[in-house]
Amino acid sequence: MEAIAKLAEEQKHHPRWLNEWNEVEIWLSTHEAGDKVTERDYMLAKAIDDVYGSYLDSGTDNTQGLSEAKLYTDGGSRGNPGPSAAAYVICKSDNTVVKKAGIYLGVTTNNQAEYRALEAGLEKVTKLGVKKLVVFMDSELIVKQLNGVYKIKNQDLLPIYQGVKRLTERFEKVEFVHIPRELNKKADAEVNRVLDEKASTK
Repeated sequence: MEAIAKLAEEQKHHPRWLNEWNEVEIWLSTHEAGDKVTERDYMLAKAIDDVYGSYLDSGTDNTQGLSEAKLYTDGGSRGNPGPSAAAYVICKSDNTVVKKAGIYLGVTTNNQAEYRALEAGLEKVTKLGVKKLVVFMDSELIVKQLNGVYKIKNQDLLPIYQGVKRLTERFEKVEFVHIPRELNKKADAEVNRVLDEKASTK
């Protein structure tokens, strides 16, 4: 917020924002233009994205000593199969966000996207040195497959499933928990952001 406040001052263009707990919401519009979104808003939005991206990539203090973490993952396909994206959000035990990312996958199914999201999240978490992990997903099917309740019947999923299981061997403890979609909003938002951005470039 301090870095963004400095940017806004430099551009003489100040957004409205709300800071609650560990979340910040920002609204951009130009008062002189009747509170419409103008080029000035796009410029400041891009600068804010750059600041936030640098913060996530730096890992400064936020990832140090992170032996335990929570991982929220989500995948989605618009068409099933269709254009798909995967996303993960890594949090500390108090739900402070450490890292998040969205990845465009091309044309896949919903279940393939769910597994790809989990795979990407697990790979990132291992690089942060996490030893104990709780994974939250809103796909009940995937969670039950990972917990051994359901068998893998779709052969297209089997190689991804096996890759995920190999990744779990790097941890001292991994738990997979099914949650309703409304509790997985951050990862879901990343999926939709990536798909929206991809659709807008066509």
